[in-house]
Amino acid sequence: MRVLITGADGFLGSGLAWRLANTATGLSRLTLTDRQFVGKSAQIAGADLMPGDLKQPDFLDTLFEPGFDIVYHLASMPGGQAEAESERGRKINLTMPLDLAWRTAASRPGARFVFASSIAVYGDVAVEVISEATPTSPGLSYGAHKLMTEILLTDLARRGELSAISLRFPGLVARPPTESGHGSAFMSQIFHKIGAGEDFLSPVPASARCWWMSRAAAVETLLQASNLQCDAPTVLLPPALYATMAEMVQAIAAVVGRPASIQWGDDARLTRLFGAMPDIDASLARGLGIAGDADLQSLARVALSGD
Repeated sequence: MRVLITGADGFLGSGLAWRLANTATGLSRLTLTDRQFVGKSAQIAGADLMPGDLKQPDFLDTLFEPGFDIVYHLASMPGGQAEAESERGRKINLTMPLDLAWRTAASRPGARFVFASSIAVYGDVAVEVISEATPTSPGLSYGAHKLMTEILLTDLARRGELSAISLRFPGLVARPPTESGHGSAFMSQIFHKIGAGEDFLSPVPASARCWWMSRAAAVETLLQASNLQCDAPTVLLPPALYATMAEMVQAIAAVVGRPASIQWGDDARLTRLFGAMPDIDASLARGLGIAGDADLQSLARVALSGD
C-alpha cells in the first residue's frame, strides 16, 4: 500500500505520519510532502520526504509517479491568513486540492482520497443541532473553498473515479503557540497558558460554546475514514466535544492540578465564529465506529501532552 500525506510537517500531518509509520500494516511506501521539513516528521525513519510546492505542475509530476492507494490531503492555509491573502488562499485552499484530486484519480483510479475539510463550511448557523444535513453557508473564503472541494470530491466519487471522503473537522487543540494564523488560535493558547501557570486573556467570554477535538482523536478519525467502505458517505461530521470555555478551563485546571488565571474578553467576531456553536449530531460518524475524544479531561490530558 502506497500512502501520501500532504501538509505532513504540520500539526495534524505530523501526528498522522508518526502513527502510520509506527502502526500501519501492509505499508509499502509512506510519502510525506510539505513546503519544508523542520519538525518531527523529518525524523521518521523509512518515510520518503518530498519537500516542494504542490501548486507547481512539475513537482506534482514527480510526486505522483507512479501513484498512491491512499492520499490524505491536510495541507491548507489557515482561515485568518487566507482571508488576508485572498489570492494565495484561493490557490492553496481551492486550486491545489482540486488539482491533487484530479491527479490522484488519473494516476490510480478508485484510490482513497481523505480530505481534511472544516466546520467553516457552515458559517453562521441558527439551529440548535448541526449535522451533515445542515445547510452550508460559509462566512469566510476558507470555508467556501473547503465546501467547493467537498463538492468536487463527491462528484468524483459518484463517477467512480475516486473513493473520496471529506471530514468536517473543528479547530484542533492544542496547536503549537507559534501557529497564529488560525482564528481559533485562542482555543489552543488557553492550554499552553494554563499548563505553564501563566495568566491568559481570553478574547471570548467564559460562556462561549465551542467544539473541541484533540489531535489524537483527529488522527484516529483520519485512519478510520480511510478504511471505510467505498459506499460510505462522502462527507462526515466527526464527533467533537461541545463545551463552554469555562468548562474547558475547569478540565485543564483539574489535569494540571492548579487553578487557572483567566481574564475574559468579549470579541464579538470571534465569539460569533467559534464561540456560538450549536450542539453536534455526529450519529452518522459514530455509527461507522468513529468515537472522538471521551470527555473534556481526557482531551485536556492528551492536548497538554503534545499528542
